[in-house]
Amino acid sequence: MAHHRHTNGFSLIELMIVVAILGILAAIAVPSYLRFQLRARTGEGKTNLAAIRAAEGGYFGEYQTYVAAAPTPAALPSGAKTPWPAPAPGCPACFDQLGFRPEGEVVFQYEVVAANAGGGPTLDVFTASAVADLDRDGVLQIWGYVHALETGAGGLPSTLAGGQPAAPCAPTGTWDPVANAGIRLDTVGPCEGTSGQSVF
Repeated sequence: MAHHRHTNGFSLIELMIVVAILGILAAIAVPSYLRFQLRARTGEGKTNLAAIRAAEGGYFGEYQTYVAAAPTPAALPSGAKTPWPAPAPGCPACFDQLGFRPEGEVVFQYEVVAANAGGGPTLDVFTASAVADLDRDGVLQIWGYVHALETGAGGLPSTLAGGQPAAPCAPTGTWDPVANAGIRLDTVGPCEGTSGQSVF
């Protein structure tokens, strides 16, 4: 009675097929995962702008004026997380005066521009913005919030003293895709039709 020896294992061709399948799956999955990460980072800008809006509202309720805040961090993050600067007591135009401080590091640069648009003695309107180049392609993603005056009119003038641009968003509001114009007041959103859109 002859005994047959059975060898267990995979042939070289079978191994090559498995490696090829894994390579194809990785080629599909890795870019999708990276795009998912970039889309998730976009949420930081919108969340922090909503927090800035709430902080400005609380500050105005107590002091009857809004707070302007210089671009923070000072350098635009290049897609990587950047530490939020240490508190600067007595800063006249910064987020510390407003009482806003994000949790952890940030990938957006934040700014608040405030102005006197209603003719009163205080800063009665403001625009907050969040700017980033998340995928490092040179195309900025800009989110904003434009506060409306109590009269319902638009926010900031298009330029401030000295011709300085008031803010990245139009003074009439953030982008409304239905109207194809920047008309949404008191709403966190993209500043223009291409803002918030990128290769991811």
